[in-house]
Amino acid sequence: MDVMKVEQEKLIQRLAQKLKGIKEMEPPKWVMFVKTGVHKERPPEQKDWWYIRAAAILRKVYLHGPIGVSKLRTAYGGRKKRGVKPEKFRKGSGNIIRKILQRLEAIGLVKKVERRGRIVTKAGKEFVEKTAGEIS
Repeated sequence: MDVMKVEQEKLIQRLAQKLKGIKEMEPPKWVMFVKTGVHKERPPEQKDWWYIRAAAILRKVYLHGPIGVSKLRTAYGGRKKRGVKPEKFRKGSGNIIRKILQRLEAIGLVKKVERRGRIVTKAGKEFVEKTAGEIS
């Protein structure tokens, strides 16, 4: 099934559910205390936000790979409120993105490409496409 034809929200939710079942994707202990970027005022309220972000990153790498941490930081950034001063764009947390990519690499869904970023492996493509096929 074509990943582009499936509704992205449903795909990300289903991928997140599947990633929850994988032991290596377990979030670090600090996840419940951390903000997802300097532009945020509070940590995420969802308990399973780590898996949702991992699924979203996996989908993004699938569609746009090779892609690096810097581009993903830009994608997950937002406007920082600065009081009376105008808002400014700030990138998202690189540490969170890096840790998720490292865990996806450990599972074998993503691999590094020399000086270009990361791409989805053959197993990763099958994982995403199979999940997309289940939705439709």
